Amino acid sequence: MKAQDGTRPVLAAAHILAAVTILGLIDNFVRLIAAEAGLWQFHLTRSMMVAAVLLAGVRLAGWRLRPKSWGPVLLRSACLSGAMVLYFSALVMMPIAEVAAGLFTSPIFVLLISVLVLGLRVGIWRVLAVGLGFAGVLLVLRPEAGSFSALTLLPVGAGLLYAISVVVTRRGCADETVMTLQAGFFGGLALWSVLGAVVVNLILAQPGEAFFSRPLVWPSSAFLFWTTVQAGGSLVALGLLTRGYQMAEPSYLAVFEYCFLISAGGFAWALWGETLAPTAYAGIALIVVSGVVIGLRSNDAGVGRQAVEP
Repeated sequence: MKAQDGTRPVLAAAHILAAVTILGLIDNFVRLIAAEAGLWQFHLTRSMMVAAVLLAGVRLAGWRLRPKSWGPVLLRSACLSGAMVLYFSALVMMPIAEVAAGLFTSPIFVLLISVLVLGLRVGIWRVLAVGLGFAGVLLVLRPEAGSFSALTLLPVGAGLLYAISVVVTRRGCADETVMTLQAGFFGGLALWSVLGAVVVNLILAQPGEAFFSRPLVWPSSAFLFWTTVQAGGSLVALGLLTRGYQMAEPSYLAVFEYCFLISAGGFAWALWGETLAPTAYAGIALIVVSGVVIGLRSNDAGVGRQAVEP
């Protein structure tokens, strides 16, 4: 059903819900990938799989991959791919719901960047929302707990880089095609992977057993299967996200995008029996409320959202 302004909010919401459900499911299988190979091998293999699809699209469907403006695309690619490196690094060390909560601090950082760098003037509601989101982060990460370490901040670092990529996408990449941006993103992941593999395999005297410090190994059938699932699922989910944001206002869809936290946590509980402390659930709720308030109050102020791979 179309609204009077030509949007299709119900169908758009269905696209967003389908996308975050797929992502919440496939991200739970990263621990199976981590049992077979390291982070850099995973990202490099997945990027090569996606590159094959993109090149086929160039040949068969005439997709445009060359950027119109190289600078913004390169900056976006570096930040977004860096965010995903941090995000996937944290997935094997922390419950996925906590990692997702850290990533979804990005609306807070988008607002802070818009105020401190772009000179945006904000009202009391968005200031309160930032404080609420920060309180949520503290509840999730629990810095007073004995398990807190610098590694716990990886998801928040991913949220910061994700936020920078959102701002750059909105302000510098509006004329780029979705395929151009995805080529840049996966190209960035491939470069990070090559750099990480060189450090781990050639520079480190004793490579570790952690996901991000494991050397290259001969890929097993299980690794190739789950990496293919990740690559295919990511492409499908991205297509659903992009199509959804083309059919309705981003501020309306923000609350549905936060269902990723429910999807990821729900599948983690169903598949692995993974649960969180009550304070962590409370913190996630505060982060969701903060992001939704910022999204709704920012819609008329130019702080837009852009569909990127979560």
